[in-house]
Amino acid sequence: MKKVLLTGASGFIGQHLLLELRGEYEIHLINLNHDNSKSKKGSTVHVHYADIKDHKTINAIVKRVSPEYVIHLAGASSVAKSFENYNGTMDSNYYATVSLAEACRKDGNIAQFIFAGSSEEYGPALKNSRQRITEDTLLNPTSPYAVSKANADMYLQYIGSAYDFPYTIIRPFNTYGRTDNNSFFIEKTISKMLSKEQSISLGDPLLIRDWLYIDDHVSGYMKVIGNKAAIGQVIQLCTGKGHNIKETAELIADMTDFKGQILWNALPKRPFEASIMIGDNAKAKRLLGWEPKYDLKQGLEKTISFWKEKL
Repeated sequence: MKKVLLTGASGFIGQHLLLELRGEYEIHLINLNHDNSKSKKGSTVHVHYADIKDHKTINAIVKRVSPEYVIHLAGASSVAKSFENYNGTMDSNYYATVSLAEACRKDGNIAQFIFAGSSEEYGPALKNSRQRITEDTLLNPTSPYAVSKANADMYLQYIGSAYDFPYTIIRPFNTYGRTDNNSFFIEKTISKMLSKEQSISLGDPLLIRDWLYIDDHVSGYMKVIGNKAAIGQVIQLCTGKGHNIKETAELIADMTDFKGQILWNALPKRPFEASIMIGDNAKAKRLLGWEPKYDLKQGLEKTISFWKEKL
């Protein structure tokens, strides 16, 4: 059974991906905390407790495990918080990735190093909703978070060229479907509308986003792992369809029977935030045979159903 080293297994994407990987691989997790009971179940799952920023310990784990595949999801995930915690964001997303990749390169057993990049790396690339971001679009990161991800991308491409390091960079667009965190736009809007609040405060209604449901995001990773066509590639996971924030919120209101008031532009704007972010998934279709199964309404139905029961 081939070994997979998975970082960030207790996070949003990692929890779902772990369930898909289990049974097919010998899984080794790097977890910061000792409270992820889900990850401890099963004879093929081994947990190593370490801070991803602890380079010495990470090097020791890689040397001991000698994984064939690495799926690196761990890191700072908040764009907004990165403006204040820029040093911590760079440590978690850039330096930790460099350290982990170099440990794998020196170990010599790595067949594929899969890194979670971000659509945020492109910044304000699009001028109108008829355009699409492709993997060749010039990177223009406009937050410490985006800079940290872009730097990690470039380092992986550097060691790919210099040492034939087998990297794959995944750049997912805005993913939703969280079941334990309602601080992000879709989950926050759903939970507030289901709670029948008289009014909810939201930000800029004109921002356009490419919403990707969690199951489609995870299926993309499953198509990537072990796929030789993905080696040395940057691949976007997205729907290719844009929905503005107002349209999305009104659809959620209709689906939750929300009768309250939406207060637009009631939240502070994020510095340099891109107005339009819509991806092109042609490369994922061509190389991976992947395409999203859920449109926005179908994904929202599943997300609303969960939060309705939880609340």
